[in-house]
Amino acid sequence: MTGPLSGLRVLDFTRFLPGAYTGWIAGDMGADVIRVENPRELAKHARMFGHDPDDAGDAARLRRARPSYWRNRRSIVLDPGHPAARPLLETLVASADILVEDYRPGVMAAMGLGQPALAAINPRLIYASVSFAGQDGPLAGRAGHDPAALALAGALSRLNGLPQPSLPGVQVADVLAGAHAAIAVLVALQERERTGFGRHVDVAMTDAAMPLIAVALGRAAPDDIPPPDGGWHPKGGVWECGDGLWLCTTDMEPRYWQRFCAAVDRPDYAARQFDTEAHPAIEADLRALFRTRPRAAWLALLEAADTQAMPVLTPAEALRHPHAEARGMHVTLPVGTGTVEQIGTPFRLSGAAPPEHRPAGLPGAERDAILGELGFDAEAIAALAAAGAFSGVREASA
Repeated sequence: MTGPLSGLRVLDFTRFLPGAYTGWIAGDMGADVIRVENPRELAKHARMFGHDPDDAGDAARLRRARPSYWRNRRSIVLDPGHPAARPLLETLVASADILVEDYRPGVMAAMGLGQPALAAINPRLIYASVSFAGQDGPLAGRAGHDPAALALAGALSRLNGLPQPSLPGVQVADVLAGAHAAIAVLVALQERERTGFGRHVDVAMTDAAMPLIAVALGRAAPDDIPPPDGGWHPKGGVWECGDGLWLCTTDMEPRYWQRFCAAVDRPDYAARQFDTEAHPAIEADLRALFRTRPRAAWLALLEAADTQAMPVLTPAEALRHPHAEARGMHVTLPVGTGTVEQIGTPFRLSGAAPPEHRPAGLPGAERDAILGELGFDAEAIAALAAAGAFSGVREASA
């Protein structure tokens, strides 16, 4: 692939979205991303997600290729803790610019793959660790997924105005941690241009989620942030329309609120934007009002008035929306006899060609090609296989 990051090699030891995000961005931008897959982790994923053991052929390829964040990688299945794999791992590390891993702190080191050990092999290596709570601190050894990170970061508190803490239903901390990891790696790359040395990048999901409370902290001291009363405020709303479809408004700025009130034929509400005693009656009236017309009619009216209103779309509708299509955010890739629909790269660079996209292949599909580039011939590959470097166990035959 060509692209702004062509010539960089990334070793991807990740298993889940937060860590995988960095390789997703790097691969979309043209880096050579090699996914180093542990056979035990592959078996664990199969148990966790319950895929059909008889799933094969195009069905297996489609399942593997569906996640956007695994595309544009090559794969090698390798047991990183197996002694026979050590020479191969050291050769891979020596060839790489970036390594990304998402194990609990200490796990990579126990396999002989901690940052100090690999920096001794390749001082230019940028080593990025993405974990639940980071590499140090009282909770560093804890495991956790997205909701737990949001809970610890204060983002599951009643800041959303609901009567009790609730799960968001989408991967917020995962995406934030992945995006921060990508930013940090690029910062480290820039510094390496000046110093010649890599860094250990430490990204915690709990840290990455804390900016979600930045607005609240910007308005009051931490102990003085008032708990929301759960009531509606004209800063926005989600409204059910007459056809059962929903739309969202965010007319919090006074001029937009005035336009909104005029458009829905409630001009007298404009002066009552901050009249909290009037808000319950205004909300009840607006809820009843929106049920009098279908969503398309309301959207047309509000768009003509230049207010801030958008339809509440399903994932399928959002992916296939004309705006997403025009922005390159809807990607369709052939996989065998079928296709997968994916999310495009979430940014664009002026003058750069649109990213090329390859769906993820089956585990280990590019093994021999990768090893050939590193100088391992067919005989050496067969010897590694027989020793168990790729499976973790000794194979009956090469």
